Amino acid sequence: MNKSIERWTELFAIVLGTNEIASAIGVHLSRAGYCVVMSHDPHPPVIRRKMAFHDALFTDTAQVEDIVGARVDDGIEIFRASRSRGQVLVTWLGLLDLLPIRQVDVMIDARLQKHRPTPDLRRLARLSVGLGPGFSASFNCDIAIETRPGKIGLIGKEAWTDAADGVANALGDVGAERFVYSPHAGRWRTPVEIGTRVYRDLVLGHISGVAVHAPRDGILRGIVRDGSEVTANVKLLEIDPRGRQAQWTGIDERGRAIAKATMAAIQTHAARHAAKARTDRPYLV
Repeated sequence: MNKSIERWTELFAIVLGTNEIASAIGVHLSRAGYCVVMSHDPHPPVIRRKMAFHDALFTDTAQVEDIVGARVDDGIEIFRASRSRGQVLVTWLGLLDLLPIRQVDVMIDARLQKHRPTPDLRRLARLSVGLGPGFSASFNCDIAIETRPGKIGLIGKEAWTDAADGVANALGDVGAERFVYSPHAGRWRTPVEIGTRVYRDLVLGHISGVAVHAPRDGILRGIVRDGSEVTANVKLLEIDPRGRQAQWTGIDERGRAIAKATMAAIQTHAARHAAKARTDRPYLV
């Protein structure tokens, strides 16, 4: 086969976001043979960093389950890597920098931006997928996936995913009280590592000099990276109250469910496309 043709045979996916949901999808896409590029977005900041590829942006590599994500800094690196199967690449480059690199087979917006405008992803890739609030397959993507617990999965062509209602998903028997939000904008500083056992009222960090305390006893499940600039009213940290059942690494139940629903939708779309191609050209084997 001609090399100029062969180099495009590998599937190429762009995932917007480097959070734990985006990373769970990146893991599943990689296992399915895609070369995956994950594009960082600062809104909102990533807190569950041991469950995500996010820290590869700062440490060159990060691992989620059996998949290692590597930082890439320019389009040439991504173009070369896109000829290889099963990779996860993590970059600061935005969508406008990534689109010219090569044809995108699948684009997934996994940023879960609850209150920001959602972009129109249609025609930017062979298949576009929107996760969480603000997406409809009849308006701004080809496939919309609901991410609300109890409703995770593909939704109808004319429907919209549920809007954010401000109610935190339960973890054990604890809801929003396991989080701490930034009281104002500023630089976040913390010496505490994810996975540390903490106790109520323990100082976990400072935002522009103002102390931030643990809201309860438990395991530190997530925390914004030290030195980050944050805006007001974003999640700074999360405490897992579940004791021995606490999880702060790998892919959690919700992330796996969303990733599986996304992969099932992609595979169903591919099967329908292949069936249509056979119908349109029945003489081809």
